[in-house]
Amino acid sequence: MCPSKVQDGDERGWIIPIGGAEEKENDRAILKRFVELCGGTKANIVVIPTASKRLDTGPRYESLFRSLGVEHVEAIDFDTRHDANEPNRVARIEQATGVFFTGGNQLRLATLLGGTEVAKAVRSCNARGVHVAGTSAGAAFLSEHMIVFGEEGATPVAGSVRLAPGLGLTNRFIIDQHFRQRDRLGRLTTALAFNPFAIGIGLDEDTAALIGPDNTVEVLGSGGVTVVDAADLQFSSMAQVQEGEPVCLLGLSVHILVTGATFNLHTRRASAGALNIPKE
Repeated sequence: MCPSKVQDGDERGWIIPIGGAEEKENDRAILKRFVELCGGTKANIVVIPTASKRLDTGPRYESLFRSLGVEHVEAIDFDTRHDANEPNRVARIEQATGVFFTGGNQLRLATLLGGTEVAKAVRSCNARGVHVAGTSAGAAFLSEHMIVFGEEGATPVAGSVRLAPGLGLTNRFIIDQHFRQRDRLGRLTTALAFNPFAIGIGLDEDTAALIGPDNTVEVLGSGGVTVVDAADLQFSSMAQVQEGEPVCLLGLSVHILVTGATFNLHTRRASAGALNIPKE
């Protein structure tokens, strides 16, 4: 699926994948930034907790956003694909200034929302300026190519990762979450071996990649973002090895970004940003 086209005069909203386990009690820097982008106290946020089977997930995020000053916030769950085609639910999303996908199981998002009117509405809203964030499974779902399953470890291994179509806000990157905590470098690089066009973004917990309309990634949070760029890939043995065998990849570029650093998805250049300014 293709991202919705940004019309002349419009500007795409921010896309904000979060690595999961974002701070919810103390600093809450990531959630605060999302609220600010969505309009602060005037924000109108729809929470989609469909990835989670827990009944308290939606109400919990409603409470979190209200505690940050948001008056208009509503959790809308989808138990069936019929739900995701209901005009009133689509209309509610079209009123929002921000949409937030919670964590859980990204396959629930793909199978219940993929190809529905709700999914189309989120894509078209993002194309005209509505900001869309997702944490954990919600983060994985945001891009066109979505990691569904994969094995832990640092080495790419043939057959160690399974991909499925995601929401399709962009096709520029593939997200992996809980990155350092669950040792997921191998499965992200395996995914890139299938599709070197995309850029791999590995998100540590309590860390977000805020992707602006100009396709610049800004890092925010207590962990790091691992950017893996296969644009200059010189060799891949993926087509030669058997399932379960390690894959040789030559020419990958890897950047480790922390709060203040940036990466441009268009130019594929990283910057230390404010970190490069000497302290007095």
